[in-house]
Order: sequence, then structure tokens, then C-alpha cells
Amino acid sequence: MKYRNLGSTGISVSEIGIGCEGFAGKTDEEILEFINLMELEGVNCIDLYTPNPQVRKGLAKAIKHRREKFILQSHLCSIWENGQYLRTRNIAKVKSGFETMLKELDTDYIDIGMIHYVDSISDLDTILNGPIIEYTKELKEQGKIKCIGMSSHNPVVAQKAVETGIIKVLMFSVNPCYDLQPADEDVEQLWNPEKYNKQLLNMDKDRQNLYETCEKLEVGITVMKAFGGGDLLNSKYSPAKVSLTPIQCIHYALTRPAVASIMCGARSIEELKESIYYENANNEEKDYASTLASFPKISWEGHCMYCGHCAPCPKGIDVASVTKFLNLVKAQGEIPETVREHYKVLPHKAVECIACGACEKRCPFKVEIRKNMREAKDVFGE
Repeated sequence: MKYRNLGSTGISVSEIGIGCEGFAGKTDEEILEFINLMELEGVNCIDLYTPNPQVRKGLAKAIKHRREKFILQSHLCSIWENGQYLRTRNIAKVKSGFETMLKELDTDYIDIGMIHYVDSISDLDTILNGPIIEYTKELKEQGKIKCIGMSSHNPVVAQKAVETGIIKVLMFSVNPCYDLQPADEDVEQLWNPEKYNKQLLNMDKDRQNLYETCEKLEVGITVMKAFGGGDLLNSKYSPAKVSLTPIQCIHYALTRPAVASIMCGARSIEELKESIYYENANNEEKDYASTLASFPKISWEGHCMYCGHCAPCPKGIDVASVTKFLNLVKAQGEIPETVREHYKVLPHKAVECIACGACEKRCPFKVEIRKNMREAKDVFGE
């Protein structure tokens, strides 16, 4: 298992994580089987958006005596009421819900305290200018949460949130179909078939800008909806009308800037193993570029997807990384210190490009790579 730094939090998370909604209806013994496999394979990040007491208590039993081996990403404002999940902004219910969470999980802290499901500017303003954010800060000061996060499906809302400097972890929906769609306060519109009937060109600018801003501000992204609820794995249900594999979906998400871990929605041991297999998959199995290039009515032409399809470079240049750092500079209008330092440690830089064009011949998206290398040389001076 490979691990990544979760932004600037100081937390190291496994590239493959798990979302616990699949634990609903499972016995304590079945949940224990999941956790044993996760420990064995090095999966350490667990998302708990669900406030289901059965899930929480079963997980608590499974991680007892090994709590420190797992990173719990659990959600404030997600409560259990009248036998069902409820999202709330009522501060009394939020406080009561958090204390119930700690009790049911049998822990005295949460690693990532997620402010749950913020998809509108008005909702974000309510949170930032009200008691919820103050309570969340208090929890951090008390050590009951290690860092503050927020979950969202809306790139405009998420952008505003991370720019406050308060949100250090963003849980965001990332997959190659969602990334085509503009911001909307109704998450269901991301999957509206009518929106995929027209010609779609390249990634939505707000989404691209969000990922690049998170990279610049060192906000770590944990990913939800990488498989689109499973729809992307079946051409019958995928809005792109072409199926992807779990490995391709995971690799796509992990190649977006700032992404640290994918919360895979495993409902069985077999599905969890299928996601964990990503770490042993070869480049051909991970390659999503050729599949994306075949999407009908969808084109990423001229847009670097950081897929690495351009490799190998005869000079050893990591073309995808150089292009990513160049795009970060373009988006910010300056060279952020973190980007400069990341570029500096690359073993081979744009200045070494001999403009042979081999990379451009392999690129499914017809990116002008040689032009990018010239620009990177001018920007970074090497």
C-alpha cells in the first residue's frame, strides 16, 4: 500500500480508503472481517458519513485495541433521528450528535472532523458565520478532532471554503463524468442524462481550479463517488455510455492535483479486494486515457489529464508532473513556493526536453507537450 500526505495536516493516508456505508446491515463479525483485511493490506483511512449506530458500534468493536492504526474521517451535522440519517444545522443537535458519535465509536477523538454536505453558498455562509464553525474550532482546540474538513459536491462552494484557510481537508466527488459538469446546488444534476446529450469539451473550469487551489493551499482531498455509485462501471448506466474499471476510476482520481485517498464504497470483501488490487495493477490496467478518449460526445482534446500516457520520455522527464506544476502556476498567476519546491526536486526538468515529439504521438488528447515544456523552462528557469 502506498501512502500520501493529507495536505498540510501531518496525517498520512493510504491511497485506498473505504466508505463505511457498505457496512450497513453487516454483522459485527462481518465488519471485523473487513477491518482485519484492511489492517493486513495497509488500508488506514475510513470515512463515516453515516451516523448509523449499528455501523459505528460494529466498527468500534473491530478497531478496539488498534484505534491508532486507522484514520477516522467522521462527519459533524450528520445525525441519526427516528431510525434514519438526517443532515442538520441545528447546533444543539450537532453537539449532541458529535458526543453520541464519540460514544458509539468508543473513542475520544476523530482524526478528520468533516462538516457534512455543504453544496450551496447560502449554506456555507450559514456555517461560516454561525455557531457550527465555532463549535468545530472548539473541538479542534480540545483535541477531539485533529483537523477540520468539509464535504461537498459543488466546486464553487468548495473553492470558497478552502480559501478561508479553516478547511484543511476536502471530501469531494471526483470522477471523469462529474468533472465535465459545471457547479450546481443540486447534486443529482451531475448525473442528469440530458446534460450528456450535448457535445462536452474538457473539464469544467471550476473543478480544475478547485483541484489546483487545493494543491496550492495544501488542502488534502479525500474522494467520494469515484465510481459514480457504480454507474461508471457499467456502460448501460454510465452517462458516458462507456464502462470504466474500478482501477481506471481510482487512477483517474489519484492523478488529480491534491488528491490523497479514495474512499471506495465496498459492500463486500471481494469489492474491497478489487480496489486494493490497484496497488499491484500494471500501467495498462491503470490506463484510463484511451477509454476517456473513446467517450462519445465528450472530448478532452488539448487538455492534459495527467494520465502519464506520454511516457516514457527518452530523457526521463516526468511530463505529467511538469505539466501539472506549469498549470498550477498559470492558474495562480504566480509561482507558489510549494510548486517551486516540488518542481525543484524532479530528477529531470523541462530544460532537458529535446523536442523529439515522441510524447505527443502517444497522447490521446493531442496536448501540445513540446510547447508546455518550453513554457515550463521559461517559468521555472530550468
